[in-house]
Amino acid sequence: MTQTLAPTPSAPSVPPPAPAAALRSAASDDGDEARRLAEFEARIARGESIEPRDWMPERYRRQLVRMMSQHAHSEIVGMLPEGNWITRAPSLRRKIALLAKVQDEAGHGLYIYCGTETLGVDRHELIQELLTGRAKYSSIFNYPTLTWADVGVIGWFVDGAAIVNQTALAKHCSYGPYQRAMIRVCKEENFHKKQGYESIATLAAGTPAQKAMAQDAVNRWWWPSLMMFGP
Repeated sequence: MTQTLAPTPSAPSVPPPAPAAALRSAASDDGDEARRLAEFEARIARGESIEPRDWMPERYRRQLVRMMSQHAHSEIVGMLPEGNWITRAPSLRRKIALLAKVQDEAGHGLYIYCGTETLGVDRHELIQELLTGRAKYSSIFNYPTLTWADVGVIGWFVDGAAIVNQTALAKHCSYGPYQRAMIRVCKEENFHKKQGYESIATLAAGTPAQKAMAQDAVNRWWWPSLMMFGP
């Protein structure tokens, strides 16, 4: 009878040690990354503008995309509460002003979406995230516009608060395309604020019913407007 011997188990394979040249290359790459990061942070500290072709840390790029897309989404969603009143504006003059404002908001979203594309992001992907609910936008636009006075208060309070936040971006944002977009946005937002103030001032000088409508809108939008500055 022939005896079958069990095969001798082979020793576990051990990967060969990394060549010294590979280790030196990895260390060199780490050193280059640290040097680039230090130079980048020094540029930020000096107040220099970072442009799309400049080197930037991946975390900085991701945070820019997150912040800019949220801002762009807010501009687009912000058209909806006021757009609801275009066909119900009390006069042709008010309708023309509101149409111009809503058109401006669409343009603001477009400016900022274009800015995200300089970071290698497709705007259609960002819009799809908004439509599917995966993206965030400013929660103040979830409040309903119950009367015509709400449109005026949004222009005066909400756009006024936005101007404060966006002026800081226009002055201090480190990413060039975003900072330059904010300069134009702030100029147009000033028109929106004046339009809202003028509308509320007119109601405040009107009939008792108009005064009550304006006061009710001010009462409902005051705290949400303050929330735009954070907790």
